[in-house]
Amino acid sequence: MIELYYWTTPNGHKVTMALEEVELPYTIVPINIGTGDQFKPEFLKISPNNRIPAIVDHDPVGGGDPISVFESGAILLYLAEKTGKLIPTDVRGRVEALQWLFWQMGGLGPMAGQNHHFSQYAPEKIPYAIDRYVNETGRLYAVLNKRLADREFVAGEYSIADIAAYPWIVPYDLQGQKLDDFPHLKRWFEAIQSRPATIRAYEKAEAFKSQQVDMEKSRSLLFNQSATTIQK
Repeated sequence: MIELYYWTTPNGHKVTMALEEVELPYTIVPINIGTGDQFKPEFLKISPNNRIPAIVDHDPVGGGDPISVFESGAILLYLAEKTGKLIPTDVRGRVEALQWLFWQMGGLGPMAGQNHHFSQYAPEKIPYAIDRYVNETGRLYAVLNKRLADREFVAGEYSIADIAAYPWIVPYDLQGQKLDDFPHLKRWFEAIQSRPATIRAYEKAEAFKSQQVDMEKSRSLLFNQSATTIQK
């Protein structure tokens, strides 16, 4: 059994999507990041960066003690390797999937995240910052659109590379993007959106909607962290 420490963010959705695809049994441990659950000592033992998602695998390959994993990209790779699913087995295919996984982790996720912050959450609207990240998000959409021009999925067959990227495209309207501007990406997006595992994963999130908190109340928890957050 896998314990998934989860909240309803794009990175959280990645892991529910993957778990539903590989059909591993799991339980969700909600970590409400708006009320500070991510700073509880028991969670920090699993995720020292005080970020969701994280998992604990109580039945690792080879047996032995449970294995904990934090960082969504590392979790996706762990699940793929554990099950032999969602990642190509040949060297070239594996490289394709991994480089696009890292592209999402290093590019699409952080840039779209800054887009969300400055356009939606920042108390002061700074035009330069908003334009910077909306434009960079659009550039990354275009990179993905071009990649998908001659293939169904990012690495050929459906893989963790697709799962990593998809949740960050879901809020495209909040990111100032139009899917009609990226026809190959739109086709890919709609194909993933209709997958049964994706539908099940997003249905899981519905159970936590009533636990969402007011952004003003949680702003200091989410956006005012510094070195002292870790050192105290």
